[in-house]
Amino acid sequence: MNDRPAEVPVLPWAGVSARRLQRSSLAPTGTATGPADVVARLCGAHAQVLSAAELSVGLRLSDTTRAGVREALWTERTLVKTYGPRGTVHLLPTRDLPMWTGALSALPPSSGNARGGQQLLTPEQIEQVIAAVADSLKDAELTADELTEAIVERTGSWAADPVMEAFQGKWPRWRAVMDIAANRGALCFGETRGRKATYTNPHRWLPGFTPLEGPAALAALVTSYLHAFGPATPQHFARWLAAPRRWATDLFASLGDALQEVELAGERAWVVAGDTDVPDGPPRGLVLLPYFDAYVVGCHPRALLYPGAASERALAAGQAGNFPVLLVDGEVAGVWHQRRSGKKLFITVEEITPLTGVRRKELDEQAARVGEILEGRTELTLAKVTVGPHA
Repeated sequence: MNDRPAEVPVLPWAGVSARRLQRSSLAPTGTATGPADVVARLCGAHAQVLSAAELSVGLRLSDTTRAGVREALWTERTLVKTYGPRGTVHLLPTRDLPMWTGALSALPPSSGNARGGQQLLTPEQIEQVIAAVADSLKDAELTADELTEAIVERTGSWAADPVMEAFQGKWPRWRAVMDIAANRGALCFGETRGRKATYTNPHRWLPGFTPLEGPAALAALVTSYLHAFGPATPQHFARWLAAPRRWATDLFASLGDALQEVELAGERAWVVAGDTDVPDGPPRGLVLLPYFDAYVVGCHPRALLYPGAASERALAAGQAGNFPVLLVDGEVAGVWHQRRSGKKLFITVEEITPLTGVRRKELDEQAARVGEILEGRTELTLAKVTVGPHA
């Protein structure tokens, strides 16, 4: 950029990649102290499939398995499973619930988030449903069917009208705003009952919690995001959050001197003011990241994160996360897939560039670690991955 002021720092991709690995607890010298600390550093762990979140967290700790993540979630309650960025299910740190609920409840509607379902209810009905959800769950863990009955008792039969498109039929009307209820702090997931999910009130995780005011919560979320994944643009933040781009641009502008402009890969981007240091050494490490791991979803530019053939093989229509990836020195170097049979995990890794002997040894160790986390025995094969995205 020829008109770039001389005082704007130019950050090298290798340095940015190395610091993102450190801050995401993926560098060999990671310092995360437990599951909640990991998830806080990641700005949430995608948990539409809980085992993927368990693997995301476990890979960043030397001695944690999925049992440790579940203990943090269901026993210690230092984690909470709820609706997070992009209207999708995430694990979030319980201590950060005030920020998350305050920020997510302040988001404007967008074609990219899950709020389109609110057109199935009037504004008055939305408020009635949220109040009914909060009251029904204040001292209980209920399945979806049980919660539907409780909501109908408090609102009316209209709340159960089967009008929301679902995977195999229609869901009751109230479920169209389930994510909004979660964002408002009225609902989160409880422990699974058999094969059925349950829901409860997050006040049971963090008694007395109150969502932060929208502006303060959004400022805190931008800061957390930029610390983990910066330098980034408002457009990157909007994509990560599934929010309107213009709104994100205005939000960044409103933060003024709290943010600082830098240059990365010839483009301007932003970091938290003063946060321009990068490690001296290059990015290092080999890791098998699961579906929708926070590192690949949050980091940009995609062309550098997914260099060369990786962009064609490991992205799905430009979207990151649909394939589990082999990450080598901070960049995508392959895809992988696992198939479970009892205690046996069959892991297939497809290299984009053949691994050296040293890297192959690291891959063997990483596959064994995946088995430890998921409490299984692994069998590793190097071959083409034949399943499609999100399989």
